[in-house]
Amino acid sequence: MRTPPAGPASLRRLEDPVVGWTAAIGVALLALVLRLWNLGEPKQFQFDETYYAKDAWSLANHGYVREYVEDANDSILAGTTDGLWESEPSMIVHPEVGKWLIALGERLFGMDPFGWRVASAVVGALMVLVMVRLVRRMTRSTLLGVVGGLLLMFDGLHFVLSRLALLDIFLAFFTLCAVACIVADRDWYRARLAALAPDPVTSGWGPVRGLLWRPWLLAAGVCFGLALGTKWTAAYPLAAFGLLVWAWSAGARRARGVRQPVLRSAVVDGLPAFGWLVVVALAVYVASWTGWLVHAAEYEKSLSSTQYTQFEAERPCDADGNEANDDDSGARWPTAAEPDASGPGEVVQSLRSLWSYHQDLFTFHTHYLNCSEHTYASQPSGWLLMNRPVGVAADTKIEPGTRGCDAPEGSDCLRQVLLIGTPVLWWGGIVALVLALVTWVGARDWRAGVAVVGAASTWLPWLQYDDRPIFLFYVSLTLPFVVIAIVLAMGRLIGPSRVPSRRRTVGVVLSGSFLVLVLLNFAWFWPIFTNGLLTHAEWLDRIWFERWI
Repeated sequence: MRTPPAGPASLRRLEDPVVGWTAAIGVALLALVLRLWNLGEPKQFQFDETYYAKDAWSLANHGYVREYVEDANDSILAGTTDGLWESEPSMIVHPEVGKWLIALGERLFGMDPFGWRVASAVVGALMVLVMVRLVRRMTRSTLLGVVGGLLLMFDGLHFVLSRLALLDIFLAFFTLCAVACIVADRDWYRARLAALAPDPVTSGWGPVRGLLWRPWLLAAGVCFGLALGTKWTAAYPLAAFGLLVWAWSAGARRARGVRQPVLRSAVVDGLPAFGWLVVVALAVYVASWTGWLVHAAEYEKSLSSTQYTQFEAERPCDADGNEANDDDSGARWPTAAEPDASGPGEVVQSLRSLWSYHQDLFTFHTHYLNCSEHTYASQPSGWLLMNRPVGVAADTKIEPGTRGCDAPEGSDCLRQVLLIGTPVLWWGGIVALVLALVTWVGARDWRAGVAVVGAASTWLPWLQYDDRPIFLFYVSLTLPFVVIAIVLAMGRLIGPSRVPSRRRTVGVVLSGSFLVLVLLNFAWFWPIFTNGLLTHAEWLDRIWFERWI
């Protein structure tokens, strides 16, 4: 779709960079205020905070993750952190970038619920800022950019994850930053190509040397490296958007007259792009393990290759999910039997240990979890429908007349934090994603391709893991692309022309109504997003389906 005409001066001012940045920062600050409100409640470890908050504290104070004593949670909540960590390293199953960010909050504000959640709140607000800027770049509309930010801000999944010390909000943030850089690279590449080849190319490959340096792809590689350093699932969008970069580069060369642009672009654009994206991401990922590498010797001495008992999975499972009989517990990494090296040899030895450690992590994720069960596990095929939310905290059976409960006799009150998206947004997003697919294939709208490729690469890979316990909030990585699809659909409803018309009026009314419905739906669910006090009847009014209990 072409960029809309500038229109009257009053409308052109809306696209002014100062106005665009002011609007984006304003929306992000509102998101931050909402996420910081009463952030320290409930005063407990919610869901997997029990792992990541303590791991983060250990990273900040010891340089690597250590085991902790059995009653560590109670002591921490009572204000004590001394004498809780053992000297033995802990077997962690996710990389460390997200935990380092959680640790930063703990160092600044203390080892308490606010301290271990504040980094998530700040990153959640920054993600809203990036969303506004990305959508504005894609649509050339500050208004649609603000709408994209508001939709992200008012999604329950994003909101609750921004108030928990889990890793997924950091994963989503870095991935969105990487995609924003890739979209910026598309604009940069086309402008640079036009400057280097102002006239159509009649022979050859078109300009090459002037396009080898692609700073936005370098930035994207760094962001993807940080995303991988949070969770490995960032590998799927990295691969998918890497291919999209190649396709966009080939399309730009075709537009300049280059023949056989797909093959030629694979050489002159694809190989350098692989370096900027994949090689840089790998380097950043390895660098994110610096704390581990420095203390690799402690892991070599302490951890066997199948030491997963802390995850309540003492034996691996076979391909069918049955408990396997071949347990090689006690096997150690090859480097454990080697004498300690020094100088460059120490670095190589540590890297080899890191590789062995990753083999252990892969074994855990592909075998040990297959036999596990969890109350809140859900099928990824139903995630976009919000099929099974995750209860991360609950205080039930609050008797009438106690702790503010005003329920009638015979009933009670409760508090709950439920990890679930705003249903209106997600259900509308399904329609928008279908429309984006049609638009991408039928109208060749590259912007729709961002939504489709992003959603497909962050959601569809989970379908192959439906035999293990996985959770609804993993789809938070898909949320930004659902929002992009919705905003693009709104843009099509409104139309490119800014001249008042019946179509524009209808489009504005429909789009505005959807935004208001999302806001109202978010407000209705606010108590179960924020541990609010509800009577049992009020709680049931918000639990629309039996599977949500």
